[in-house]
Amino acid sequence: MKVNHLSIKNLYVIVGCGTVLSMMAVVLVLYRFTGSRGVLLCGILLPLCALGWFFLLAVLLSRRLSAFTADICETLDGMISGSTEYDAGQMDDAETLFARILHRLSRLYDIMKENRQQAYKERKELQMLVSDISHQVKTPVSNLQAVVDTLLLKEVTGQERRDFLQGLREQADKLDFLFQALIKTSRLEAGVIQLEKKRGRLFDTIAEALSGIVYEAERKNIGVTVECPEDVELLHDSKWTAEALFNLLDNGVKYTAAGGKIGISVEQWEIYVKIDVSDTGKGIAESNQASIFRRFYREEEVHDEQGVGIGLYLAREIITKQGGYIKVVSEVGKGSVFSVFLPR
Repeated sequence: MKVNHLSIKNLYVIVGCGTVLSMMAVVLVLYRFTGSRGVLLCGILLPLCALGWFFLLAVLLSRRLSAFTADICETLDGMISGSTEYDAGQMDDAETLFARILHRLSRLYDIMKENRQQAYKERKELQMLVSDISHQVKTPVSNLQAVVDTLLLKEVTGQERRDFLQGLREQADKLDFLFQALIKTSRLEAGVIQLEKKRGRLFDTIAEALSGIVYEAERKNIGVTVECPEDVELLHDSKWTAEALFNLLDNGVKYTAAGGKIGISVEQWEIYVKIDVSDTGKGIAESNQASIFRRFYREEEVHDEQGVGIGLYLAREIITKQGGYIKVVSEVGKGSVFSVFLPR
């Protein structure tokens, strides 16, 4: 017989019988040695008193166990339904074993509720992501289908065919750019890509970022200036930091009119190195400045420009994962200054 499998009632009976039998055995031994009837009488009354107090203890303990079980069931029901919350502070004797167990159940409920809320938030973000991707993919896919249908169903001249093929290439490039940006972002967010911070010259990182926008800047006759001491060294991931700076520079080239200017300047502060990327472009309204770092966000007036609205989001993720941050100062019609702060 295993004690763990016994019911509370059986435990009471076993302990009670054992107590009475032990006390009667002691009384009989005393009576045999003394021969006193008084000892025998006390020996009979003593087990009866013990049984009475033991019965009272059993009743009180049973009530306490019943209340404890009811509290546990109420808490567990709240965990299952998610509609109630147990307050561990309702028990006066907070140092008892029951109170400690209930307190831990309450903490478990809070953790489960937080996990449920986090799962709901992640599910909503996933739905928004799928919706945003669908919105971004819908237009180029529709354009591709329209061009292909035209080529299949309509007789076109050689020049028209070349124009249509050029349009196909542009839409395919847009889809490829979108997918590459999504892959970079998802891998960065999921931790698949770990940023490796190494000490290196910031000038080289900026040069790598600039190499991606030189052709487009020359095509639009945009002047580019760089003010960065060549001896500035920084603990950073050169490849990904260059990616972040390129996204800022690319935005500057994209939204700056022909003949404008783009500048990069570096300042060494006590804790951070500040990298300013400035342009003389269209600027950003103050009401939109809090939204521009959201994934897929694009202002209404720039929808005709190439892009999917993920560059600034990716730039912020890269800088944040290195312990830095980005802020923007902009005025409509006067350009923007994106300031990147990286810890020294």
